[in-house]
Amino acid sequence: MTEIEITDVTAACATSLVGEPLTEEAAADLAHTMKALADPARLRLLSIVAASAGGEACVCDLTGPVGLSQPTVSHHLKVLTEAGFLSRSKRGTWAYYALVPGALDRVSRALGAA
Repeated sequence: MTEIEITDVTAACATSLVGEPLTEEAAADLAHTMKALADPARLRLLSIVAASAGGEACVCDLTGPVGLSQPTVSHHLKVLTEAGFLSRSKRGTWAYYALVPGALDRVSRALGAA
């Protein structure tokens, strides 16, 4: 077996950037956004809303599929709305949720730029 002596370690592992890394503020914003997605129930709710006719769903139709109580579903929907993934409109006593166009693309672009 032949031994190779490396004297300048910095030259062996130096990596140059080919894109602009996230700023500290952008990373904090993205972490907050991704934290909203880092829950299985929230991901299911997003997918149900996205797959619903007309691209929107009534909160009354979201509790059954995820098997959670209405207050818990409402909490998850509030988190997704505050993170910018869903929009909310009120019709009578019911709230309807729709996927915000481009919201998921924003996460993908931020990670692609990192």
